[in-house]
Amino acid sequence: MNLSLENKVALVTGASRGIGRSIARAMAESGADLIIASRKIADLETAASDIRQTGRKCLPVATHIGRLEEIKNLVERAMKEFGRIDILVNNAATNPSMASAMDIDNRAWDSIMNLNLKGLFFLSQSVARAMKEQSGGKIINVASVAGISPDILPVYSISKAGVIMATKVMAQQWAIYNIRVNAIAPSLTKTRFSEPLWSNQDILNIAMSRTPLARPAEPEDMVGAAIFLASDASNYITGQVIAVDGGMTI
Repeated sequence: MNLSLENKVALVTGASRGIGRSIARAMAESGADLIIASRKIADLETAASDIRQTGRKCLPVATHIGRLEEIKNLVERAMKEFGRIDILVNNAATNPSMASAMDIDNRAWDSIMNLNLKGLFFLSQSVARAMKEQSGGKIINVASVAGISPDILPVYSISKAGVIMATKVMAQQWAIYNIRVNAIAPSLTKTRFSEPLWSNQDILNIAMSRTPLARPAEPEDMVGAAIFLASDASNYITGQVIAVDGGMTI
């Protein structure tokens, strides 16, 4: 089974920390050159320096995935630097509000949807156009178990359910171009993004009561599924969602 990413170029969003950074580093260790994106260039430079220690190239590009003009710049810079994109990992996400479905306002809705779903789709579309010209590629969307079963973050759950359907639509529509599109769905993972959840003992206790493996995930727990889906070992898999959740969805 070939899990090597030698001679591949991967673009990973939300890559300055957490799940995105772990996946980007692992892809470099597997042989890929990287383009990494997130909002803050200083954080990206730190991540890029770490990735370059593997001996692979790494281009950091400060990008707000919720802004279409910045998506365009990201893809143009990636293509100018490397001439191709073989793997796209859509990991960037936001959740600026923990308000209930009764209380959340349209500003928070727009912020979540613009980044988590709209930005993900249009970045995928832009990269898919490049992949079409190079006879294929792999797109990996980071969804969430919250998109499978709703949790305490209502609009985030809705956005991630949208990511799961977008994965299936893109897989169906772009298979003709040899573009394989799949998703991983993490459960509660110990990142800075989700710290308001796992640092709350009551929330953590509830989540762990629903998790057979009885611990929150670490960012590194997402690496294996991502490498598998990016590699040639998964060439006949498309439109699927792998729950990396310690058994929560069962």
